[in-house]
Amino acid sequence: MTDILYITASARQDRSLSRGLGARFLEAWRARRPEDRVIARDVGANPPPAISQDWIAAAFTAETERSRAQRAVLALSDTLIGELAAAQTVVIATPMYNYAMPAALKAWLDQVVRVNATFTFDLARGDHPLDPVLSGKTLVLLTSAGEFGFAPGGSRAGMDHLTPHLRTVSRYLGAAEIHRVGIEYQEFGDARHRGSVAAAEAEVERLAAALAGRRARSAA
Repeated sequence: MTDILYITASARQDRSLSRGLGARFLEAWRARRPEDRVIARDVGANPPPAISQDWIAAAFTAETERSRAQRAVLALSDTLIGELAAAQTVVIATPMYNYAMPAALKAWLDQVVRVNATFTFDLARGDHPLDPVLSGKTLVLLTSAGEFGFAPGGSRAGMDHLTPHLRTVSRYLGAAEIHRVGIEYQEFGDARHRGSVAAAEAEVERLAAALAGRRARSAA
């Protein structure tokens, strides 16, 4: 059985393009592997709390030395990390807000990228003391943006702070492979937007079929 962790980050429940892509991906995957378990975490509807001074103190306290209060502070983080660790495929469906990720998704990242849980820290490694704990996962990023032209050479090149951030932090999510499908032009609502939606939906179905098929072959 393959566990899929499905993270949705849009504040919208209805008319969300990123949620639509995520639902299409899961439908195409389940058509080929209906037995696979999906862990759904809707951070858009239920944002994790921002980390606090008490959270940081607890995270940097050795597990055997944590107080009951510190264990309680980290309880949600432990749950979220457990969901991530169990998954072989991580699907993050998120809009771009103000050229970056929604605060709710950043809060989820801050809860799961944690010292001695998803990465270790050792100054003996020199200028790169952080080392990921998790590995071997496939990360699928499904995004939506109101504007367009974020690719190199485009009219808004360098203004996408969503995808690069997720790619950078992906190593601490255990991602060995990353795929991204995105919709643009949402605020324009013209033929370019409709074309972007159609192309993304087709690509999502193709990607889900390819990844599920590969998983089926490896499990055979």
